[in-house]
Amino acid sequence: MGAIVFNVTTAALMIMMLNCGLGVVGQNTLRGRPIPWAAVTLTAIAVGGVLLQLVWSGAMHALDADPTRSGWWREFTSVFMQNGGVFGTLWNLVTLAIVATLAQWYWGGPLTLGFFVAGIVLPGRIDTLLGFADGPSTDPRNFAGSSGATYFLGATLALAFLTRTRLPKELALAIGVPVLGLAMWLAQDNGHGLVSVYGFALGAAVWAARTRWRGGNTNSNRLIERAR
Repeated sequence: MGAIVFNVTTAALMIMMLNCGLGVVGQNTLRGRPIPWAAVTLTAIAVGGVLLQLVWSGAMHALDADPTRSGWWREFTSVFMQNGGVFGTLWNLVTLAIVATLAQWYWGGPLTLGFFVAGIVLPGRIDTLLGFADGPSTDPRNFAGSSGATYFLGATLALAFLTRTRLPKELALAIGVPVLGLAMWLAQDNGHGLVSVYGFALGAAVWAARTRWRGGNTNSNRLIERAR
């Protein structure tokens, strides 16, 4: 029963983030948008990782994030290995493709890639800094998979939606992402929830910095026009 609840809440959190992404991008604008090259790149690498596992039996051993094995690359290559079975692999690939696409259409390609990389390197370091972890995970389920970075990236879409709506239901949906994420972590020790909180917070910091930069440029342009 516990596993079912874990999976249902994890899926529900993703669905909330996808709805936030559709809301911030605009469902009626999807057909006319350009090809999301960053999303295509990330998805292609993830699919390539799965194919590599199929043709090379030693791929997981060489590329996962098992803390008992050395290799600086494991932190990055493990993200493109999958260990959740057929259903888990398909879920990870499909959600990565959709989330990265929506993220690129809002944040742009470079920021999308930056958020994804941040979703790889930041959570473990923040956990250690805040005392949430005693060291690298020893749970084999955490040795591989793209879901953590995907949920981190998806949470930035919830933050973006929060800044672009005033409707109570939509505000509740956006705010519900970090709230549900935190509840999942506290009640289930579900890491997907905690990384979503981190992604939401980083999205807020980037949005604030970008808004301030744009505001500064606007004010500078006004001063230049007045001087003329």
